[in-house]
Amino acid sequence: MPERPRTGLGSLADNTPQVVIAGETLNGGLLRRFYARHDFAPVWTSRRKQADSLMAAVLHADDQGLDPDLFHARLLRHAATLSPFDRELLLSDAFLSYAAALAGGAVPVARRNDDETLAPEPVDVVAALDKAIDSPDPAAAIAALAPATPAYRALRQALRQCRPAPARGEAGTANCRRTIAVNLERQRWLPRKPPPERVQVNVADERLVYYRDDRPVFSTRVIVGQDAQVNQSPEFRATIDASFFNPPWVIPRDIAAKEILPKVRRDPTYLARNRMVMRADGEIEQQPGPDAGLGLLMFDMPNRFDVYLHDTPDQSLFRRENRRISHGCIRVQNPRAFAALLMRQSRDAIDQGIAQGGTTRHDLPVPVPVFVIYQTASVDPDGTLRFHPDFYDRDAGIWKQLNSRPRERHAVTQADDRPLSPESLQVALGAAPSSAERAE
Repeated sequence: MPERPRTGLGSLADNTPQVVIAGETLNGGLLRRFYARHDFAPVWTSRRKQADSLMAAVLHADDQGLDPDLFHARLLRHAATLSPFDRELLLSDAFLSYAAALAGGAVPVARRNDDETLAPEPVDVVAALDKAIDSPDPAAAIAALAPATPAYRALRQALRQCRPAPARGEAGTANCRRTIAVNLERQRWLPRKPPPERVQVNVADERLVYYRDDRPVFSTRVIVGQDAQVNQSPEFRATIDASFFNPPWVIPRDIAAKEILPKVRRDPTYLARNRMVMRADGEIEQQPGPDAGLGLLMFDMPNRFDVYLHDTPDQSLFRRENRRISHGCIRVQNPRAFAALLMRQSRDAIDQGIAQGGTTRHDLPVPVPVFVIYQTASVDPDGTLRFHPDFYDRDAGIWKQLNSRPRERHAVTQADDRPLSPESLQVALGAAPSSAERAE
């Protein structure tokens, strides 16, 4: 995995010594890798055109929903007043940090909630910056690290259209920009080339969409986790391997302890009446049947959250506007039609398989990736932008981190007037002993 850049969002990689320039903390580990590729020679003094191109991109990072000050824009706007040494390192750190933010998101997984785990393929941003330097248009090469999906492009266009209007006012414009910026960040957590066949569940929209050949071929309502933190549906990627017909429900221990066992204590017949049995390991299992908690179909998608897509015996719940009533799992309104598509079979074949009774597992012809996301601003296949309630209150946490500033260690800092040379860069980045250390 590439080392993550140090912006206001993360800690220095591998516990490397801090590098502080003009009062702002840089990623020493990432800078060492970058300058090692250049024998620790200054990079930007002989590449002014490339530096100007990349600096213009950083100063316009808000076009990507990113705060330019995450990448030292406050200082770079006055780059001419910086010492050559300060300017060299600040430029490199800004470009590396900006590249990493576009490539994988400005908020790394380690800085998110435990249930926000999506991440794209890793990118070596040091190699990417070197490639950009050698390209005809460095800014365009770095911009290419961002998603090129229709959803990302549409959100960027919507961001440009968030302008004050009499009905909206300044506050409305700020909220519009904030929501879109947060969801652009969530888009950066997704693969740059989404699998052409995939399932996408937008928890915020309470809807599932199945794509084949990159086109939506099936859409249905879903029931998602409750608003309480412990029962929220997480954001993650998994793979649907199989369908279970007539699945039993092994009730999670926390649900059994909080909801089932108190009922059993009040009514000794509760387990028998609900076709439940106490297993030898102390867990409670509900036997298969039309009234079972998982309904007649479950889609096997192993993941660390133990969250699955499944049927439900109470179809009337899908008529509700607020369908946040599960313990985190996702109930599908039309599971048989969904199963027929996944298994490349007719609906009649699915019905017959369920009617035979007994719990059976049926592997999919081809496993299908599933992405459970939380997009409070999304784009319909026809390009329509839609906003959804942030009922889990996750936007605020991401927005706060997207606007964190690189830490200022001193209100006023003195320019670093050391000579700009391979030796001084090595010492500053901890790649060579200082003169005092050599003297010892």
